Amino acid sequence: MTATGAGGAELAAAKAALAAEHAAVYGYGVVGARIGEERSAEAREGYDAHRSRRDAMGAAVRELGGTPEAAAAGYALPFAVTDEAAAVRLAAELESRLAGVYADLVRAAGGALRRDAAAALREAAVRAVRWRGGSVAFPGLAERAAPGGSPSGSPHRS
Repeated sequence: MTATGAGGAELAAAKAALAAEHAAVYGYGVVGARIGEERSAEAREGYDAHRSRRDAMGAAVRELGGTPEAAAAGYALPFAVTDEAAAVRLAAELESRLAGVYADLVRAAGGALRRDAAAALREAAVRAVRWRGGSVAFPGLAERAAPGGSPSGSPHRS
């Protein structure tokens, strides 16, 4: 598959979703370490969901003719996570960023991958609402208006 045209856009969007899932799995590890007992099951559910989505996106990248990128050793967090309140904010931020990435994949993909991306967008939006306690009108789009936000997170390089 070439890196140009619709197929290239689909592969690029799938790779971005894979990178975002790697970052989410890492981020949920941080969330799990700081979250209180009353929300620990919710954090574990998010962690497990993103591990599953990460594996599915790796397979999708391969099916599109690409090579899945491995997870980085660490990822820069958008803010310090020192307590439970920050862990809740991080979980909501991770889900909001994923909604944006999956909105891009919905736009770029077709067929089964598009359906899977739409389901992932919906799931991320629902989890973001649960963590945040409120919603946005167009999940995956409102995050694009935020200055400086990278939808996939960025690997931490030392």
